[in-house]
Amino acid sequence: MNRSREFTGNCFGRYLLIALLPTLFVLFLGLNLFNVIDLVHIHTHTFYIIVAIYIIFLLFIPHNAFIAVCKIRSQFDVTRNELEISLEKSALTIEGKTKSVLSVRDFLEEYFQNVRNDNFAQIASSTFPMLGILGTFAAIAISMPDFTVSSTQELDSEISTLLAGVGTAFYASIFGIFLSLLWTFFERLGLSGIEKITLALEDLYTNNIWSKKELLKFKYNQKAIMENEFVNTLKSTFNLDFIKSINKEHLESYEKIIALTNNTLGQLESSLKKSALEIEQTVSRITNANETLEARATLEANIAEFNKSAKELQQLLSSFDNGLDKALHNIDGELAAAVKHIEEMIKIVKEN
Repeated sequence: MNRSREFTGNCFGRYLLIALLPTLFVLFLGLNLFNVIDLVHIHTHTFYIIVAIYIIFLLFIPHNAFIAVCKIRSQFDVTRNELEISLEKSALTIEGKTKSVLSVRDFLEEYFQNVRNDNFAQIASSTFPMLGILGTFAAIAISMPDFTVSSTQELDSEISTLLAGVGTAFYASIFGIFLSLLWTFFERLGLSGIEKITLALEDLYTNNIWSKKELLKFKYNQKAIMENEFVNTLKSTFNLDFIKSINKEHLESYEKIIALTNNTLGQLESSLKKSALEIEQTVSRITNANETLEARATLEANIAEFNKSAKELQQLLSSFDNGLDKALHNIDGELAAAVKHIEEMIKIVKEN
């Protein structure tokens, strides 16, 4: 949005309307000061103080809401076009319906931020009474006579001058309070006009903008969906089916390996016992010279059988290690998948 936009319009008539009564008041005092009419008595310095307050009021008038609403209405078509563009840019599709999430009121508050100086408008109603009171005290101070007199007649004259000055000085306070009331009246009138423009645009585009209730309903629906996804992710992450599968598949393999190992070890034990017995018999026969050659051949055969059994045991242990490694590798894969599910779950929670 263009923040440097300038609002212009032929609102001079409204400016004159606000300044009309203060101008008439100042003219009335001026005519009495110069004896054109003789309805009230006013001192020159009091009149100039009132004129100074009047000039300050004229400088504040362009920032009154009564002037601002005139400038806004003069550019209503431009404002409406920019509002439509902003509505289109902020469109959101929910359940097949496309509407804007932009608030018309927020848009207008930002759009009209340069139509006047809000700081001046906020302090104006309290500034004018304070200026009037300040002007009153200034007028009294200026009209304060010198009471260092030598006679009662002169003292009476000085007191009369003081009272006359005090009486006219209060015109400044009266004028300041009057300006404050006048400012507040036109300010409220202008704010009422701005509010009417805002309500009219809100009613015009009510079908093109998501209401707070609709967005809140959608938010709760999305929250419910995310909660369901969260629960499903937890279930899929911490589902014990894969552990049961491991127990069923790999433990069966372990049972087979253990059974095979026990069987093989039993055979190996029997073979070793047999080989040991034969070796013992062979050793006893070695003592007989006639059986030396036969015993030697038998010993070599038994040793070969023992080596064979030892190799079978080594192969069996190697097979057991490979099976265990495979099972652990499968478990690692399942755990890695579980960790991945947890990461996805955390990502979903962070995004929402």
